[in-house]
This record gives sequence, structure tokens and C-alpha cells, in this order.
Amino acid sequence: MYLTRFNRINRIGFVSTRFRGNDGVSLETAKWRQVLEKMGYECFFFSGLSDWDGEKSMVVEEAFFGHPLITGIQARCFGVTVRNEKLTGEIQAARLILKRALYDFVDAFSVDLLIVENALAIPMNIPLGLAITEYIAETGIPVIAHHHDFSWERQRFSVNCVEDYLSMSFPPRLHPINHVVINSDACQRLSYRCGLSSVIIPNVLDFDSEAPVMDDYARTMRRDLGIGKDEALLLQPTRIVARKGIEHAIELASRLKDRRAKLLISHQERDEGSDYYMRALDYADLLGVEVLVRPDIIGGERGTTGDGKKKYNLADCYINADFVTYPSSYEGFGNAFLEALWFKKPILVNRYSIFQRDIEPLDFDVVIMENNITSDTVETVRAILEYPEAGNIMAERNYELGRKFFSYPLLEQRLKQVLMNFGQV
Repeated sequence: MYLTRFNRINRIGFVSTRFRGNDGVSLETAKWRQVLEKMGYECFFFSGLSDWDGEKSMVVEEAFFGHPLITGIQARCFGVTVRNEKLTGEIQAARLILKRALYDFVDAFSVDLLIVENALAIPMNIPLGLAITEYIAETGIPVIAHHHDFSWERQRFSVNCVEDYLSMSFPPRLHPINHVVINSDACQRLSYRCGLSSVIIPNVLDFDSEAPVMDDYARTMRRDLGIGKDEALLLQPTRIVARKGIEHAIELASRLKDRRAKLLISHQERDEGSDYYMRALDYADLLGVEVLVRPDIIGGERGTTGDGKKKYNLADCYINADFVTYPSSYEGFGNAFLEALWFKKPILVNRYSIFQRDIEPLDFDVVIMENNITSDTVETVRAILEYPEAGNIMAERNYELGRKFFSYPLLEQRLKQVLMNFGQV
């Protein structure tokens, strides 16, 4: 039945733990959806958390990595090397629930191909990965496994009692799967570790469309954040997790005393706990830096809060920023980097490994740091803040390079390459 049904691909089902908010996986999935729909495919969505099209989505709560059942399982899988029979039973029971839901999803929407977004790469939800793997093995459905992060890239997964499950499903070795990674290092490591070939599709942005610009709505944001006319607003457009290196952005703001810089962190999610969040805020207090974390007035969309205040979105943050900080120690690629290019903002970048290998050779004009904020770094940023025209020249050059190397035409070309492996145009 399945071999006949999957001969022609028209309807694509995306699978992930969530399609909501501004996390990198959701953002990149939205771009893939846009390009695939332009190519003539119809897209549907399976996840544990979603604010996407209800009529094209199936939400199964156990698919979300934050579901209580899943967090309870995950907490007992890592940091130890032996699991008991009870834990195995819970994993298998959740796997069965999710596998049956996948059957229902594919049947309900007559899906011809699955695109699995990171759920077969990083083990945030072990039962979901097992369920997807078994579903593929049982049906032979064509699959594009889009990997953003792998377990071996995160120290917290290194000690575990589920090595058998990780070997089976993160990622799986099954013939119907075509693997896609977002950088050359992941391509190489996937080959070395798992013997799997892959296609590299970097993160992209629609550089052919105009980024939002300052309007009457965005113009009041600095006032609402308490930013004075003579103060500089540094934007850290990331979540508050240790690998984002937010302490470096705080140090930079501290050393720009004459500019009276304040640091705005756009994303409030703490997917990896609150310890680093508290450490970052304590460090800011120690250095006398005002860090703005304002989920009350910054969210996914513009709107109005319960008490009648304006609510701003991520675009408003970029529009109002004088400078973007991106001092990450590790990134799978760098969505925020591309966003800064699109909004034509000058940016500080730590030379994380993927940047060095896949981005830096393209000759972007950015402020570079090598794991530490130096006096030269501070003086360069200060000069850009004092002479905005210099930052504008940098930003225009970077925009054109981004348009050349990381735009939607590249994504469409690479997707066609992958689809050709399934006999599709």
C-alpha cells in the first residue's frame, strides 16, 4: 500500500516537538514551509505545542518536550548509566501513544513525505524519536530528517542510560531517510559517527523582501523600555542559555560607560533551566549594567497587554537597537546573525566554530571577538555607536553578502536536490 501511495509527493507533513514562538527550529521550519508552498507542495504539521494553522495541524501533547510525562522521563535518562524496568516501560508506553498519533496524522492529511525537524537529532523527547523511527520502518514513507543539533554537541547528554535508544533513533539509519544538516561540521561528524551522508542546507532568510522599518508603532518602544535619548541600546537576540555568552554582552555594556549602554535580551525562554539566567543577572548587577528582560511588553506579535500597554515583537527590537551582540560560544548556524544582516544592524560576533568554518570565509564586515571582550573590541563598538554612518556602510555590505549566500533561492535549489532523491522534480 505505501509503496504505491508514496510514488508521487504532493502533501508534506512537518514533525517536531513544537511549532510556536521564535525558537530556531520553528523559525527555520516556517521558511521551509514558505518555499515548499511556493514550489507547489501542501504542508501540514504534527507537534506537541503549536500556534500554527489549526486546520492543517495535529497537536499531540506528549510530543512536546515540556510535557510533564516527557520531562519526568527525560530527567531519569541522563546523568546515570543504568535505567530500571519501570522507566523502560514508561518510555515504551509513550512511544506507542506517539506512534499511533503519527499513523493518524499521515492518514488524516494524506501525507506523502515527512520532514522531521530536529526530533531525530537531539534527544529532547526520546519517546517521540523512537515513535518516528518505528513509523518510518513500518511504512517506508519518504523522510527528510532536518537536523539542527545533535546529542554529541551537548554535554548534558553525554552520560545516559539510554544509549540503545540514542543509537536507534538519534539519528536513525533507515533507507527512506535523507539527512539534512545546517553546517559542514555536522555533515562531517554525521558521516564519521554514524556512517550517514547528508546534504548541507544552511539557515536562510528572505533577503529579497524588505525588513520592517521604523514606524509610529515601533517609535515608542525605547521610551517604554526606559531608554534615554543619549543612551545606546544593545540587543542580545537570543534565549538566556549559557552557550549564548550573554556575560560578554554584559561586560561590553559595562565598558561602554560613556555611552550609557543598556542591554535588551529579546527571548525569555529558559529551556536549559534558570541557573544561568540568575548568574547573568547577578553579573549585570555586579557590573552596574541594566539588563532588560521584558516578557510583559515583548512577545511574538504586536498587540496590547492586559493593562492596555503596547506589546512589541522581535522586529521592533531590531529596529530600535543601535547594535547587536552575538557572543555565542557555540551555534548550529546562526539565525540571529542573519536577522542582524537583514535588519542592517552592525553586530559583534564571537568566532564560534561554525562561524569560522562556514560564515567568516565569506568576508562579512563584523566586529570580531575571540572568547573575550578586549579593549580593541570596546573601542570598535564605541566608534560605530559614535559614527552611525560607519555602521550603516558595514550593514549594507553585509546585507548584500547575506542576499547572495543565505537567501531563499539557495533553499529552493537545495530542497530540489533532496527531493530529486525521491524521484521528484
